[in-house]
Amino acid sequence: MATARQVLCLCAFLSLPHARAEPIRYSVAEESESGSVVANVAEDAGLAPAQLSARRARLLSEDGRQHLRLEPGTGRLVVVERLDREELCGQSATCTLPFELLLANPVQFFRVEVGVEDINDHAPVFPEERVTLKIVERSDPGSRFPLEVAQDLDVGSNSIQAYSIAPENEYFSVDLGSRSDSDQYIELVLEKPLDREEQAEVDFNLIAMDGGSPPRTGTTQIHIVILDVNDNAPVFMQDRYIAQILENAPEGSVVLRVVATDRDAGVNGDISYQISQAGGQSHSAFEIDSRSGEIKLTKPLDFEAAAKHELKIRATDGGGLSAICKVVVEVVDVNDNAPEVVVNSFSSPIPEDALPGTVVALFTVKDRDTGVNGKISCALDDQLSFSLRPAYKNYFELVTVSALDREEMAWYILTVTAADAGSPPLTTTHTFTVDISDVNDNAPVFNQTSYTMYVRENNVPTVLVGTISATDADMGPNAKVTYSLIPAHPTQQPSCSCISVNSENGDVFVLRPLDYEQVRQIEVMLSASDAGSPPLNANVTIRLVVVDENDNAPLVLYPSQDSSSPSSELIPVMAEAGYLITKVVAVDADSGQNSWLSYHLLKASDPGLFVVGSQNGEVRLRRSVTERDTVKQKLIILVRDNGQPPLSATAAMSALLLSDFSDVHLPHSNLATEDEGSSLTIYLIISLVFVSLLFLVSTAAFVICKVCKRKELKDGHVLYGASNLQSSLADAAAAGTLPHAYCYEISLTTGSGNSEFKFLKPILPSLPPQECATGGVTNNERDFSCDPLTVENMIPDSHGVLSAEQFSSLSFK
Repeated sequence: MATARQVLCLCAFLSLPHARAEPIRYSVAEESESGSVVANVAEDAGLAPAQLSARRARLLSEDGRQHLRLEPGTGRLVVVERLDREELCGQSATCTLPFELLLANPVQFFRVEVGVEDINDHAPVFPEERVTLKIVERSDPGSRFPLEVAQDLDVGSNSIQAYSIAPENEYFSVDLGSRSDSDQYIELVLEKPLDREEQAEVDFNLIAMDGGSPPRTGTTQIHIVILDVNDNAPVFMQDRYIAQILENAPEGSVVLRVVATDRDAGVNGDISYQISQAGGQSHSAFEIDSRSGEIKLTKPLDFEAAAKHELKIRATDGGGLSAICKVVVEVVDVNDNAPEVVVNSFSSPIPEDALPGTVVALFTVKDRDTGVNGKISCALDDQLSFSLRPAYKNYFELVTVSALDREEMAWYILTVTAADAGSPPLTTTHTFTVDISDVNDNAPVFNQTSYTMYVRENNVPTVLVGTISATDADMGPNAKVTYSLIPAHPTQQPSCSCISVNSENGDVFVLRPLDYEQVRQIEVMLSASDAGSPPLNANVTIRLVVVDENDNAPLVLYPSQDSSSPSSELIPVMAEAGYLITKVVAVDADSGQNSWLSYHLLKASDPGLFVVGSQNGEVRLRRSVTERDTVKQKLIILVRDNGQPPLSATAAMSALLLSDFSDVHLPHSNLATEDEGSSLTIYLIISLVFVSLLFLVSTAAFVICKVCKRKELKDGHVLYGASNLQSSLADAAAAGTLPHAYCYEISLTTGSGNSEFKFLKPILPSLPPQECATGGVTNNERDFSCDPLTVENMIPDSHGVLSAEQFSSLSFK
């Protein structure tokens, strides 16, 4: 938990807009199980748990590994996986996991450090399970023989605290010491002179014990070989060597050369070098020349993986005496890592009405190199609508700087370039594709300011008269246009219920037949609305023009045609040519050329006597009346309009040629007689036509019956004519047993066992019995046309016809 001082620091820095200056510190024991609670970071940061979810809180670490997680509901910091301090921090005295608590909306940072406390989970380990030392006899008591210390991955009190010998002996003791650089060393101290003649070898165990509770131990076996007279061990020129090498140095590069000397001569003065492996660590990246002491690279180094390497070099003379020195190889960083762009949050699409300053993306940049090579700068390619804004440390925000319009630009491709300050600099680019989502800010637009449509009168119901179209610059539902009729005034219904519009495609229909004589044109208002929220609409006027059809025949007003007998006009016999008898008056309810009327003389008792004015309908005398002209004249006037097709009407009238107008009543009986004769003629013509039709129907039925009967005979029978029978049965014909004037039907039954067929009745009507046989036939002879004829073992061919040989072998019963 945070200390009181940390709580005071928290209160002091909460007022900062982005981050705290002092981190919040916690501690947790290593090897803690997953799910272990470290602390309540929300409480220590002064945040309510509900704010964590609302402000999209998350934990960010520099290495990208999530050792801890944040519970949004409670604000507790929880261990994600088992923590191993040695894996995380190695031999470092302190182990701290730094990370940031990021609040995205609005942006705020809290620095948090969690110290991983060491526990005694590792036992000491010696580099070798068995160590052999060669010690010359007559060595002075107090002589010291260096040994390699055991390694314990734990630190502090859990590291190695003491060494002991078991079983204890009178010759040696162990001494633990440390140098100025805090490196421990152990030495075997000779307590009593050795005598090779009394004991040539000494064996015992060296035990290393750490300070944990309970303590852990490590053991190596010490084997002492007592030698004669090599009383000087090698000595290094330095106890500690430090070398620096670039991380991109090639294989085989010489790191440094160590030198040890021995005052002995001969074999006891010959020194060889080797690298000691300590603490389970592998230094396969280095090798040493056993004679010269040169340390070389065996593989490339990586500063980011390890910035420092420590080696233990042992120098051994020919008599078995040795010395150990420490070599520290420091790896010098070079600019070999390009910057990395890590996107923490990205919002796409964004609405086109987003305000300037809207955060589109939050990202961090980092470089594994150090110093100048790890210093990073970010830039955004030329872009007028977006810009980069530093947030905190190496965090940047991508924000809008101007209003957006999806109709002008539906998406943006933004390229962020991160460059370090190395020489030469390395760069990394990251592309953000930002989609702009549509907002309903455009109303539908008609492709015409108004529409004029035409429909012919007497139209069929639901006839299509035209199509309206409107487009919307928006997209998706905001661009889906629907059409509807609207009243002329908001409180009224449409003025005409006979017009309908398809809400999907704008097709305009007339629902019922229209009559030009009743309505000439209709105007309605139509609305196009999109599906946005709220919807936008536009209105347009549709004018429907009714086109006249020639659907009204002329109507004769005079002379009136309502009476049973036509009107009569009186003509004096002394009238001259051009005399006006009467005037036919007619009207047409249509308009235009459909109402233009013309008058024609359709029928007259004396066509040469009268003439009709085609334009005005005036009936006049073509010539003067003569004595040969009939007293009573009958006229039929045709009145025709100019439509397509034209319609017409007739006006019947009669005229009387009179010398004296006092006898005007005489001709009426004659007119009635003529009318009755005309009706009788019509009735006779109708009767004649009916009888003719009845005859034709009877003839056709007879022919059809004959054809059907012949077809049935053809499907089930084979016809043989008398001529075929005569050629196949010449002998029988000579005997007169087969008639020559008949055609017989032969029925073949392929399913019978003996393949019999019979002569059936003739197609022609049967003759009397005396005509069945020819002359000269006795009473004992049987009529061939009357008795059945059986044929055995006869199989017709594929057409149902017997061959001549088969027919000649017929046997008659």
